[in-house]
Amino acid sequence: MPLLVIRDLHASIGDQEILKGVDLTVNAGEVHAIMGPNGSGKSTLANVLAGRPEYTVTKGSVQYQGHDLLAMPPEQRAREGIFLAFQYPVELPGVRAWQFLKAAMDAQRQHRGLEEMSARDFNRLLQEKVQQVEIDPELVKRNVNEGFSGGEKKRNEILQLALLEPKLALLDETDSGLDIDALRIVAEGVNRSRRPDNAIVVVTHYQRILNYITPDFVHVLMDGRIVRSGGAELALELESRGYDWVKEAVS
Repeated sequence: MPLLVIRDLHASIGDQEILKGVDLTVNAGEVHAIMGPNGSGKSTLANVLAGRPEYTVTKGSVQYQGHDLLAMPPEQRAREGIFLAFQYPVELPGVRAWQFLKAAMDAQRQHRGLEEMSARDFNRLLQEKVQQVEIDPELVKRNVNEGFSGGEKKRNEILQLALLEPKLALLDETDSGLDIDALRIVAEGVNRSRRPDNAIVVVTHYQRILNYITPDFVHVLMDGRIVRSGGAELALELESRGYDWVKEAVS
């Protein structure tokens, strides 16, 4: 059974229709890259799947592990293993990063019928993941993303990914604003999260992160629809030729 099946998905924000009939199937064990020019609907697709309330689905269906994803509130989607790494991670003043992470893990474990992780076991696991993603250990003692640099915020997102081990990870332009070293570290964190029983959808404008994360499939989203799909070589072609040739080919 496919992990995610999207059929004829239409979505709007306010009076503006952004997604105009998206079709996509993602199987467990796969990495899909969604590419396209600015304003094509890439981030909207990720946000709609995560359940951001400002977006309205007007048509179509989304099945996640055989269940109606669109009928689930955002918090249930998260507990069911859907993770969204934000393009612009938000700050949470007054909430310590480690407290936020433990609360997220405990909510997920409770949903699965498991006991909360002890403080000692959680701290041991947290330190292990902090080392893996090469983030400053002091950052997890501070308020979530408060005073973090752009690269630190993105590494913090990957730390969440490493801890929560989601079934479906949606990475919304995680590569934006990263220097080469930070990009490599973030990509390595994503690669470590790949498993036969999960899937990753990488939303990106540029090919460069795909030098580090090799996708099984690349899809071009333009004007609210997926207009072309292929393997990893399609990303290289887009990098060299831009998006205009795709627009010309489908017009």
